[in-house]
Amino acid sequence: MNEKTVDSKTIYEGKILNLRVDTVTLPNGKPAKREVVVHQGAVAVAAVNENDEIILIKQFRYPAGKILWELPAGKIDSGEIPQECAIRELAEETGMGAREWQHMATFYTTPGFSDEIMHVYFARNLYPDRREMDEDEFLEIHLVPFENAIEMIKSGEIEDSKSIAGILLVSLKTKP
Repeated sequence: MNEKTVDSKTIYEGKILNLRVDTVTLPNGKPAKREVVVHQGAVAVAAVNENDEIILIKQFRYPAGKILWELPAGKIDSGEIPQECAIRELAEETGMGAREWQHMATFYTTPGFSDEIMHVYFARNLYPDRREMDEDEFLEIHLVPFENAIEMIKSGEIEDSKSIAGILLVSLKTKP
């Protein structure tokens, strides 16, 4: 079932991702092309406060063409470990820190065309921290009762996959 790479060419290098086109040999011996979005990986943080409210962000996402509800999240910097990135992103986007961190899952976001790996963390015991958003980030922070976030998934109001996964993982973890 494996495919063997016989040639690889990077055709685009960007700030967030690179695009590579590989020539592979299929299991039946025939050649094929594979377009691969190369990404350093990212994190998402399901941060829940003492009132059982989860921090959600609303922001415009250009590829989707609309405003989406999301967990705080961001790209892992070169040399950064995922939990460090999670701590940094929570502070940058929300102005909050957390005393308790738990890794919930690691998964491929879209393995049909991208090598991006997402690490989801559960953050508790929150406290105010310094907020330093990127200059190109425009977002709103909302505290949403956790059960309302579950309903927002069921109703289709939350459409972002990493956020759905993170919220449902926390739901499974915190249920008796």
